[in-house]
Formats: sequence, structure tokens, C-alpha cells
Amino acid sequence: MKGRILIVEDNPDLAFGLRNNLEIEGYEVRVAEDGPSGVQRILEWKPDLVILDLMLPGMDGYRVLRTVRDAGFANPVLMLTARGQESDKVLGLRSGADDYVTKPFGVLELMARVEALLRRARNGAKPAVDAFGDVKVDRAARCVTKNGVAVALAPMEYELLVALLDRAGQAVSRHDLMRHVWGYDASIVSRTVDTHVMELRRKLEATPGEPRHILTVRKAGYRLEL
Repeated sequence: MKGRILIVEDNPDLAFGLRNNLEIEGYEVRVAEDGPSGVQRILEWKPDLVILDLMLPGMDGYRVLRTVRDAGFANPVLMLTARGQESDKVLGLRSGADDYVTKPFGVLELMARVEALLRRARNGAKPAVDAFGDVKVDRAARCVTKNGVAVALAPMEYELLVALLDRAGQAVSRHDLMRHVWGYDASIVSRTVDTHVMELRRKLEATPGEPRHILTVRKAGYRLEL
């Protein structure tokens, strides 16, 4: 088996289609049809990855996500949402999601994101400590602190920060970040990178609206200044 995946989705047709495609690819798959059962199966079965719908009966995806993260579940979570508003996606990331896909989506895109999330989770991190401004990044412990206080980063926020640290001082394009952090190419650059950068600035910059370290490079991408 390539890994264990839990789908938390109340639409039976969508859940069946996702399960079928994932099982064809060699994953062991289970399905939960509402929020409370999703929480229970996540904490009891401990899947390698969760595909979590936002709109669920009993408990919405945001609450499911916060509940399992607070309980110590650290494996990747891919959020499915029919909403297109940036604020909904940001709330999902703040709740602990690693990535999101907006419905309707292509199966190939979803599979690529699943594989990338699992690969990043299994690769681990390089033992090193980096610093910029008041921020320190302990790669061995996957711990980020600001002024000595631990900062809670979603897993993909952390991976994005490390990717920028690895090329500190250089402009990195959104396409390069998509390939390096999320592990797939996008013919049209999604807002995924921008949303995660915005969250990193909110959590790590002294003045997020006027960043000193995580900088936008016009028509190029982003650059981290130490």
C-alpha cells in the first residue's frame, strides 16, 4: 500500500469517485460521511493523509480540522471547498490545512497534490538552524520561534519558509515554489503560494503590510532577506 487516506465527504458520489481513483493508485482508503465521524476516524485510524470537505453535517471542516490538530494529529490535510473566496481558504490554512482544492477540480490535479503532500511529509527536514530578524528556524525540530516564542505554522507554510530560506536573497518564482513545495506544475499559477506567503508574513513579520524579510519581487515571485 502507498499509504492510508481518509476521505471526509458527505456527497456519496464524490466520495465514491475519489475512493475509486485513490484505490486504483494503490492507497488504502476509508470514508467518513460527517464531521463527528471524521474526527473519530482520524484520531483512531491515524491516516497518512486526510481529504476533508469544508461543508459537512454535524461539524464543519474548520472545526474538524481544529479539533484533530489540537488533539495532536500532524499528518497532511487537503481541504476541499466549493467556496472561492480567499477568506475561506485563509481560514482553512489557519485552522491547520496543508493545501486546498476548490470544487470542481480535476482528478489528476487532486492526485498530484495528494502525492506531493505525502512525499513532503515523508522526506523530513535537514538538521540546521536558520535565523532572520527575530525569527529562528530549527529544522531538526521543525520548530519556528519569534522573539523566543514558538510560532504555529501549518506544514506547508513551514515547507514554503524552508524553500525560501534555501534560496535566501534570490528571487524565486511562484512556479518554482509550486514545484518545490507542492510537488507539481500548474499551467496557471494558483493563489496557493500567495495565500501561504500572506500567512507567513502575518505570523513572522513585525509589520505584515510592510514586510522586511519575506518580500515580493515584481513580475518574478518572492525573495527572503535575512
